[in-house]
Amino acid sequence: MMKLIAGSLLALAGLAAALPAVMSTITKSSAAAFPSTSGLEFQIDGKTGYFAGTNAYWIGFLTNDADVDKTLDELQEAGLKILRVWGFNDVTSTPGSGTVWFQKLSAGGSTINTGEDGLQRLDYVVQAAEKRGIKLIINFVNNWSDYGGIPAYVSAFGGSATGWYTNDAAQTQYRKYIEAVVSRYASSDAVFAWELANEPRCNGCDTSVVTTWADETSAYVKSLDPAHMVTLGDEGFGLKTGSDGSYPFGYSEGVDFEANLKIASLDFGTFHLYPESWGTSYDWGTTWVEAHAAACEAAGKPCLFEEYGAASNHCAIESPWQEAALSATGVSADLFWQLGTTLSSGQTHNDGNTIYTGSSDWTCLVTDHVAAVQ
Repeated sequence: MMKLIAGSLLALAGLAAALPAVMSTITKSSAAAFPSTSGLEFQIDGKTGYFAGTNAYWIGFLTNDADVDKTLDELQEAGLKILRVWGFNDVTSTPGSGTVWFQKLSAGGSTINTGEDGLQRLDYVVQAAEKRGIKLIINFVNNWSDYGGIPAYVSAFGGSATGWYTNDAAQTQYRKYIEAVVSRYASSDAVFAWELANEPRCNGCDTSVVTTWADETSAYVKSLDPAHMVTLGDEGFGLKTGSDGSYPFGYSEGVDFEANLKIASLDFGTFHLYPESWGTSYDWGTTWVEAHAAACEAAGKPCLFEEYGAASNHCAIESPWQEAALSATGVSADLFWQLGTTLSSGQTHNDGNTIYTGSSDWTCLVTDHVAAVQ
């Protein structure tokens, strides 16, 4: 999602203490057991086809293991197979006790937190996902300031958000963080894919800036872990196929979807959909879905419809998008934004797009959609 409210996680974190490190219990699996692509489709646990899933950026920041278990149990029971999570939580100063953080950025020396209030929380998510057959997309950095992101790197290392992609100091630390995360879970069959960034943009830049960065960074990730898939995490901006000339199809954000699809070390394409934020109509959403499906079909890679949401009338607005994705050749999974549930500390963050378990929207966009997929 374009913007998240970081403060909302303070309520979710709870006061329960984290258990000891679970890295040692993460299952080692053969590469043959890992999710992969097969032509224009994804393959998970021997099944090739279309899969439904969701986003829960917050799950790795929970401090109560029972909350993680409850959340993943609900996904398993619903038939949602893929879960996208934030594998980053960047800060520039050490937070107070009880607040989860993964990396403290500083030009004088950055710190990757592998403690109980650090990556051990993500360890537990991976372990819990393994037990339930849920596959995770783990993202390395945010384009936005929520949970640090590129603005936190800029604060620590200087420069600008658009300059981040070529800032040597920032990229060196970013790669150190990638290595730290990938090395923890490279043997796990719970990893669906590694994701370079959430919604990378470079406003006003030549599109070669992001494409070159994505090419070099994805190759680096593959050098660390050639067995798992890698993807970009972009919104799908910059597309000639099916273009109607509207802002999202253009290149003003410095992204070229079709050029990025050609990168050999990126296994599939991603695209998001927020018409209200982009100045387009909700009905236009099916055009966006179908255009990306066609581009992915032409490239010979599957598309993941990775985020989509509307502020109201969720079922009426979003179900046609789901139907378009499911019927289109070239799209092999969709993940609605975002998962809502009730934890020990109360309801999870509602940004207006949230679909809560047990609601009528859940029945429409999850229960009915999963039935259509199966």
